[in-house]
Amino acid sequence: MIKKISFLQKITAFLMVWAVFSPMLLTAKNINQINGKKSLTETQKIIHVLNRLGFGVRSGDVEKVKSIGIDKYIEQQLNPSTINDSTADAKVKNLPVLAMSNEELFAKYPNPGAVMTAVAQKNGLQRDDLMGIRPNQQNQNTDEMKENQMSEADRQKYQKEIAEMYRKYNLGRPNQITQQLISSRIIRATYSERQLQEVMVDFWSNHFNVYSNKAATRWFLPEYDRDVIRPNALGNFKDLLLATAKSPAMLFYLDNFQSISPNANNNNQANNNRRRNRLMQNQQNQQQQRQQRGINENYAREIMELHTLGVDGGYTQEDIRQVARAFTGWTIVDARGYRRAFAAMANGKTDQRTERQMRQAGIPTDTPSGTFYFNERWHDDDTKTVLGQKINEGGIKDGLKVIEILVNHPSTAKFIARKLAVKFVSDAPSEKLVNRVAEAFTKSKGDIKTTLRALFTSEEFFAAENYRAKIKTPFELLVSSIRTLGADTNGGQVQSLLNKMGEQLYGYQAPTGYPDTAEDWVNTGALLERMNFAVALSSNQIPGTRVDLKKFEAKEKTQILENSLAAILYGEVNPNTRTMLLKQIEQPLIQTKLDSDMDEDDGEMMQGGGQTRQNRTRLNAPSGNAEVFKIVGLILGSPDFQRQ
Repeated sequence: MIKKISFLQKITAFLMVWAVFSPMLLTAKNINQINGKKSLTETQKIIHVLNRLGFGVRSGDVEKVKSIGIDKYIEQQLNPSTINDSTADAKVKNLPVLAMSNEELFAKYPNPGAVMTAVAQKNGLQRDDLMGIRPNQQNQNTDEMKENQMSEADRQKYQKEIAEMYRKYNLGRPNQITQQLISSRIIRATYSERQLQEVMVDFWSNHFNVYSNKAATRWFLPEYDRDVIRPNALGNFKDLLLATAKSPAMLFYLDNFQSISPNANNNNQANNNRRRNRLMQNQQNQQQQRQQRGINENYAREIMELHTLGVDGGYTQEDIRQVARAFTGWTIVDARGYRRAFAAMANGKTDQRTERQMRQAGIPTDTPSGTFYFNERWHDDDTKTVLGQKINEGGIKDGLKVIEILVNHPSTAKFIARKLAVKFVSDAPSEKLVNRVAEAFTKSKGDIKTTLRALFTSEEFFAAENYRAKIKTPFELLVSSIRTLGADTNGGQVQSLLNKMGEQLYGYQAPTGYPDTAEDWVNTGALLERMNFAVALSSNQIPGTRVDLKKFEAKEKTQILENSLAAILYGEVNPNTRTMLLKQIEQPLIQTKLDSDMDEDDGEMMQGGGQTRQNRTRLNAPSGNAEVFKIVGLILGSPDFQRQ
């Protein structure tokens, strides 16, 4: 029998449950500490490897690893190209954005400004003339805005023409890009046999974080995942760092695509008179651009503070300035995609405004939109000094030299080693372990596999105190829950529950990326959302995600509990958790359908993450055996499953 209660009563009930559960999460007690064990059994080691090197244990996984041996399994995971991954590949084939170039994405899912440009040209207007089509513009009350205010009749006319443009050319909306990409991340993490590869994709996507809701950034994210992060996730750190530095996603997110030397027009005077004279024809326009842009230090700061050396890595503000000079001219062609998108809607004609800007910048007009381009005209070719080393290679080689210096710096080895140790071992790894892993990084010249191998073969990795000692992030919880129950998902509308738990992929505004320690994820509100997700999943309420729990069914509630604990936690459960579960299975079942705030809410992200409109999802009515999905949901929401 399902007891219907109000939303407020439901929250109160869940908070009462978590009033008991949450202290255990916060005290970081694990199974072996409670039972007084000093070493892991073979089965526990396998579970540990499956949880840390992957996204949780599926039915049959423990037996599979036991048959080939832990060491061989780890080595296979370190070499993903040897593992057949056809199941995961097949499941993402219906997501077209994954295979599209940036230029193709701009054409199919155009920047709204490009659509407005096409409509403006059709009506003999400038693009700026249509800005009034959006109601509630800021500063509407100024005299200038009053003069330019569009009439309601014109607004409706142009809105209708824009809608017709989308229909006529079968255009998609930009938010579909990130929705499909996130679906692919969920699908691959769930179904891929290359589990360590997917864990490292998640790790590096946060280490080299890019925020999707900053202007045109989202158009660059499929390429960022496909061509930058994935091929290098288990490769060499230098290659990965260079790939991110050249990535349009990173260039746009941290503004380096606009970084121009103040003396750009004066560089290489003797050899570039013809080119310089051509620029002088548009001197006034170029001067305005330099005033707006100039040298931007955002990327220079983050490549040292967050990507390589760490905040205490020994660099100075002057080093930041010098690195910024080295990366001037690293830019993006048609960064907002107007030219390519416009051509798709105007019979091959190009946006003359963008074409003119490209010619002024010296970029060949046949260069594909949304691609990396080194603009020699914008580069500061004078000598730089970074971390005590002089750089005078000239041109793009200045930035390449900076990358070489940073990768080989001892602070980088220590910084990367510590982050990996936190990810795979514990929230507070020992200095001894960090130093040992840093040494492997240095000796291998940044080889990621060698660095990880040093971590996985360390005594600390299999130490009993580190077993089930880390709290799963929301992404890890979501995927491990689906895997453990053998559920089937298309990765679509489940995204809204991931957002509610606080980890919208590519939705963290700060360049730090999402954190990876318990203190950042354990609080009353977060635990409630985790419980809501657990019950929604087990009761088949999430559209596009289905689970069959018949294997857990039994005549007695206590036997359902034992069946579920055996399958989900391999029978390992904290005595306090078992006591609480035994009490809860005798209580009336709370209706778990989330209220309409799930559909409308502007999900507030974690601190530093900003706010973003969530995917609108209305959950289905609960289905299945009510006693079974209640028990399974409670186990998924318990402290024991929240840990890995």
